Amino acid sequence: MTLSRQTTFAPIGEIVARDVLPRLHRAQRLPLHISCIGTARYYGLGDADGFDCSVVIGECLSPEDAMTVASQRVARCDVRLSLDDTLRFRPRIMAIQDSDKGLVLAGEVRARIVLWQQPVASDAEARRVVTDASRLRGVAFAASGRGDAASARDHRYRASLLEARLVDPFWRETAAELLRLPQAA
Repeated sequence: MTLSRQTTFAPIGEIVARDVLPRLHRAQRLPLHISCIGTARYYGLGDADGFDCSVVIGECLSPEDAMTVASQRVARCDVRLSLDDTLRFRPRIMAIQDSDKGLVLAGEVRARIVLWQQPVASDAEARRVVTDASRLRGVAFAASGRGDAASARDHRYRASLLEARLVDPFWRETAAELLRLPQAA
């Protein structure tokens, strides 16, 4: 009589390494914080009188939930700095960060939707993005020195859009998978 080894059971070490440890590591980086970067100005003043600022949106326990909350708030135009109706806020970039301040996902706000940015695929691509964003920030600094606030803000915004792709390496695969899902489009 020979005993056949059943292949339906995986060794406990394999289960721990494949399923348990990644979940524990991910749980250590929760909750996820949602914020919105934009431009504020008082009603009746021109764009040149505006200022850049950030609004805290909330917290979630999964990237999927964070994307949903961010998208819903933007769709409802429910991103405000304060209850003061004279202070207008124009959302420009939504960002989701983990508890270690690592970027999970970010996207451009346009026409009441969030256009989530595809994360960089490699460290080499991340270096190129950092170089390009730094160059744009230098141009923004020069424009600011000339007194051209609108141009400086535009260049800083373009740099921030590039930096939105600099997802923490821990979250890159998760973010890329989320953006492949039909509901993320």
